[in-house]
Amino acid sequence: MQDINTLLTEIAWPLTLLLAWIAGEFVHQRLKLPKISVYALIGFGLSGHSLGWLSTEQSPNMLLLANIAFGLILFECGYRFNIFWIRKNLWLTTASVVEATVTFGAVYLLFSWIGQPAVPSLMIASLAMATSPATVLRVINEQKSSGQVTERILHLSVLNCLLAVFSFKVIVGWLVFQTSGNLLSATYSSVLVLCASLLLGSVAGALVSTLLRALHRVTQDSTLVFTMAVVLVVSIAHSLKLSPVLAALTFGVMARHQRIALSASQRGFGALGDLMSILLFVYVAATVSWHSVVVGFSLGATIIVVRQVVKIATLGAFARVSGISWRKGFLVGVATAPMSAFVILMLEQTRHLGIQLLDQLPALVTGALLMEILGPLLVQYALMLAKESHSSKE
Repeated sequence: MQDINTLLTEIAWPLTLLLAWIAGEFVHQRLKLPKISVYALIGFGLSGHSLGWLSTEQSPNMLLLANIAFGLILFECGYRFNIFWIRKNLWLTTASVVEATVTFGAVYLLFSWIGQPAVPSLMIASLAMATSPATVLRVINEQKSSGQVTERILHLSVLNCLLAVFSFKVIVGWLVFQTSGNLLSATYSSVLVLCASLLLGSVAGALVSTLLRALHRVTQDSTLVFTMAVVLVVSIAHSLKLSPVLAALTFGVMARHQRIALSASQRGFGALGDLMSILLFVYVAATVSWHSVVVGFSLGATIIVVRQVVKIATLGAFARVSGISWRKGFLVGVATAPMSAFVILMLEQTRHLGIQLLDQLPALVTGALLMEILGPLLVQYALMLAKESHSSKE
């Protein structure tokens, strides 16, 4: 009997991933719903907090794999991020900064109004700014969409992600200083981590580009090299307690502007990228407990409503001056809803500081789970209404 229990424990994750893939394919073919929403439901349903199939103890190795999966997607987001377009269309950049700032202020005021302590309120507000690039990119690739709304969603998700990382790290550094009184530790937790993560991604982009030119591989498929490099960069960031999010994004941006081409046939890193995406969205949902959902449901739903009202109103207000119609501005605002993978992984990464934020912020965790299920649906329908998805063009 002991051997059977050991076997079931060892095959729990591989079997869960297979079940998630089967369920995702079935629902997508029958109902045309996003696969990653199904992956989230499977992860939450089979987690140790629900049916108990997966262990409730979060392995450091699983967190590393989830960060690698997230890193692969973030690298592609960074690779598709056009700095020159952002510089040229300053109204789009302004819209992103204003939208993130107003979202931060609205969520912070909400939690201050209900009597929440300042530091947790600031953390929730900073993470509420984010739009998860992982969810946005996977739905875009799944829908094979292209156009103004698609590109704006992608670029805004990257900008929001960067703003959220910077603000969150600064707040974490402040919390470390308040807790320990150690200025050096607090500085490392914020400023030095941000600078080192940017440097790691930039160096990786320059070195890989130089290597490909030296091997005369610039005009050939370089997907394998980038895959191995992303795994290495995320692993280094994870081991040194840096920001894998920032490092992977910077790596992608540097690779694009070094004129190194990713093969179009390997968008999303092929089969490996698909497998890692399943693992990422199952893992993220599996970290959420029923207790957090029950305790934080009302506040979590309120966070979703507040941030979406702000995002839709702000991005809609900047639509015309940034070069699109009011309608498309509204759709862009709707599609900036996802925040799940980014939020959960950012909270998990604070465990090495001894800060158990995942258990202390049930409202934010609940909001993230709801957006992991509903967010992909909103992105998909926004792309369809904008007539930029493959199915809407047929």
